[in-house]
Amino acid sequence: MSFWNPVTPQTQYYTAYAKSIPSQEGKSIAITGCTSGTGKVLARTCGQLGARVIMLNRLSSRAEAALQELLDQGFNALLIPCDLQDFSSVKQAAKEIIKQCPEGLDVLCNNAGVMGINDIATRDGFDVQMQTNHLSHFLLTSAIWPLFEKAAAERGEARIVNHSSGARRGSPLDAAYLGPNGGALGGDGFPGIGRWRRYQQSKLANLLFTYGLADAIAEHRPTFKDNIKSLCAHPGPTDSGLQSKTTKAGGTRFLDKLILWRTLRSAHSVEDGTMGILRASCDPSVQSMDFFGPEGRGKAGPAERLPAERDQDAETLLWTESLKAIQQTSFFPTNT
Repeated sequence: MSFWNPVTPQTQYYTAYAKSIPSQEGKSIAITGCTSGTGKVLARTCGQLGARVIMLNRLSSRAEAALQELLDQGFNALLIPCDLQDFSSVKQAAKEIIKQCPEGLDVLCNNAGVMGINDIATRDGFDVQMQTNHLSHFLLTSAIWPLFEKAAAERGEARIVNHSSGARRGSPLDAAYLGPNGGALGGDGFPGIGRWRRYQQSKLANLLFTYGLADAIAEHRPTFKDNIKSLCAHPGPTDSGLQSKTTKAGGTRFLDKLILWRTLRSAHSVEDGTMGILRASCDPSVQSMDFFGPEGRGKAGPAERLPAERDQDAETLLWTESLKAIQQTSFFPTNT
């Protein structure tokens, strides 16, 4: 119960849907940002389904507690430190994932995100929302790429799942938000639209990455174009706890409160908000480039397959600028 959402929404769809998912035994599923919200629900569900769950979180008491919850329930889980606001931490996490997954990685769910916070630069110089929500996930996926090929070759399939948002709609992708311009993008003064524009750009980047990756696999790794699947979901308006984090990070202006109130007044439960990434991560019927979420714009509902939102120019821009940001000329390893 809170000022913003006095009635906690009841779960309507997730429980029955999760029961329809087949066993995930023998699979390794890595999830970023699973100390709370949709990531935590997904981690718990994958544990219940028999998967080995690799929790990618910044080290904290919350991260340790989230891991212990899974272990206490008898699930196979481990924690690998990963700070998405620091490229060096992401690279170190990638090395540990490779060490822990000699048999390959079946699913990477790029779930973690921050929302509506101030114009702050990461230690790498990028906008904190863009680096956390997209650039570090782009780097992580690239750094552990051989694990997807190994899983696909040995078990027939691997998946990369990105988590977008209804907020992706709005301005077209702008290269300035992908560059080392953190702290210089502005817009935090009244009415504070800049922080939400930066969020919108990062969530648009999540979806464009999904499509761009599928095309890149087909072009550069054609052997795996059918069995390494690039997927996306968005949760719809969800009472995930992300809103309170926005407020703690300085989102206290009238515009911030209005946006959060509009979201929470129509929100569904965090479990129902997790249905999209669960479907993308574990449903046996998915195809590469599938995009799942509630059908109604700004409305709660079950995660359905949504129409593609392709923009080839924006996808090319996203790919080019993301490679530049992580200082790579190729997304895929050049020695394989």
